[in-house]
Amino acid sequence: MRADLKIIRSETAAPPQQEESLVGRIPTEKLLIIIPAYNEADRIGAVLDDIQREAPKIPILVINDGSRDATAEVARQHGAEVITLPYNNGYGVALQTGFRYALQQGVTVAVSMDADGQHDAREIPRLIHEIQKGGIDVVVGSRFLNSKTYRPSPLRRMGMLLFGLLATVCTGRRVTDPTSGFQALRGRALRLAASDLYPPDYPDADFLILLHKCGITVREVPVKMRPSPDNKSMHGGSKSVYYVFKMLLSIFVVLLRQKPERF
Repeated sequence: MRADLKIIRSETAAPPQQEESLVGRIPTEKLLIIIPAYNEADRIGAVLDDIQREAPKIPILVINDGSRDATAEVARQHGAEVITLPYNNGYGVALQTGFRYALQQGVTVAVSMDADGQHDAREIPRLIHEIQKGGIDVVVGSRFLNSKTYRPSPLRRMGMLLFGLLATVCTGRRVTDPTSGFQALRGRALRLAASDLYPPDYPDADFLILLHKCGITVREVPVKMRPSPDNKSMHGGSKSVYYVFKMLLSIFVVLLRQKPERF
């Protein structure tokens, strides 16, 4: 179930503030960091502290996706705004909730990150710098571009290679990290992510193909990422078969769909 745009409410009152660009671009951007979180009370505090140290003054929005632990409370204690969904909707819906809130607040650049600490906050300025160069609507942080230090499990690596190949063939450009949730979006890409066309389950290779179909420019940049804590991943374990099936189906639907006129 998708979050209803009309009922999105933040648990803290202050909207994202207009901050000076990290690279001094004029006019200034209105930035927001979006973090979907499900039962991440043990890690979210350190993640937020990291972000505030490496990218100070950028507002942070945590989407508490029906957590059964103290994720929301910890996030508020560490200075984030929090939107709590009444029950667990899944990664795609939680992330889209953040994008819709960003549009409501007039955000011009939204950065998405994971809540488990896998994404290195020191890379946030790199993503923002790249998207501020102009002519690019989405910047994806790739753990495999110009790097061989990140080593996922063999099974997960095979899945990444498969969907990277499909995305490369469908978009006509090399895609090295189709499952990266470390991204910066602006303009048409942000509006597309907030629309009903956004994949509700796993917005990975299917979203990259949809962006290409809409004529939206995407660029990968190399970033450092940490291994998934406890070797856990929303794409791994018993979920891997379901993920492969759903992703193949979603890609098929995207390929059949005509280009949306409003994008």
